[in-house]
Amino acid sequence: MFKTKMTELFGVKHPIMLAGANWITEPKLVSAVCNAGGLAIFATARCTPEETRQNIRQIRELTDKPFGINQILVGPGAKENIDVAIEEKVPVINYALGKPWFIEQVHEYGGKVLGTTALARHAARAEQLGCDALVITGYEAAAHGADATSMVLIPIVASQVKIPLIAAGGFHNGRGLAAALVLGADAISMGTRFMLTKESVLHENFKQLCLKATEQDTLYSTVFDGMPGRALKTKAAEAMMKGGFPLVEAFKGASEIKQMLGLSLWQFIRLSFQMMRADEDSSPLWVQAREAAGVRRHLKSINNGDLEEGILFAGQDIGGINDVPSVEELIERIITEAEDVLEAVRGKRVKV
Repeated sequence: MFKTKMTELFGVKHPIMLAGANWITEPKLVSAVCNAGGLAIFATARCTPEETRQNIRQIRELTDKPFGINQILVGPGAKENIDVAIEEKVPVINYALGKPWFIEQVHEYGGKVLGTTALARHAARAEQLGCDALVITGYEAAAHGADATSMVLIPIVASQVKIPLIAAGGFHNGRGLAAALVLGADAISMGTRFMLTKESVLHENFKQLCLKATEQDTLYSTVFDGMPGRALKTKAAEAMMKGGFPLVEAFKGASEIKQMLGLSLWQFIRLSFQMMRADEDSSPLWVQAREAAGVRRHLKSINNGDLEEGILFAGQDIGGINDVPSVEELIERIITEAEDVLEAVRGKRVKV
């Protein structure tokens, strides 16, 4: 068993986190990770405030362990979802893409704030703002990373900040956990690996497609949702790489997002302009259009298993995943392997 700054801070048994991923991190998966000793994050960006509250309470019915919620701060309903999480006194508030205005409110009830970033300078700034810990996302990750790999990014950030670091991007087994700890992280975050577990809602068609994939079978581009991101190589993903601007699909996707979030037409229009005016994390209109189109295709993969039209965010470590275990089996395997690997490394040292 590993005790790190991360396990001590969050009060969990193992230095392993379930990354918040929309439509994947449902209460069943979140609670399974928590009950197995990890820290799990529920993604709220796709929820209305009432849905956020319902999901938080459902998670609490399934586990008495610490958990968190994740919210993109420049997205729709960000303030409302954060307010709900604070009202419900969620132990961990994880944010990305924006500046956290709520740190003092979370600290007042004993909660922790976890910032997610892919740049060292943003990590240092998050510590200055008062974040309790950081998720550092490498280029290998599913969805949104930047240009630096985990091998490079983790030790750079570790040399610049003092708060606990959770490494994301390319981690799926005990060797990865051991490597992350050696590089200076205090835990690992996994999305792709937990997506391929028995408790995951991902459609069986895509689980099987993922098991057949190699480390070469992902694509990195802005076409999937407007921001640089990594998706599994599918027919739809390859077509999007070759295609032009998805105007018609964007209109359909925007309509579905508006309905999903319970927004009036005026609220949706006002939100779009607010996102366009955001400073450092701006979301111009073309980004929002691609995001809307990407949401439609993402749901086709997760819910319907549509191998022709669906896309799925997945990390490069997809090539190292070859089974669909239970969450508990997976976490126990990772911890055991990490302990064995580190012991083996100690045995390789030359005594002088």
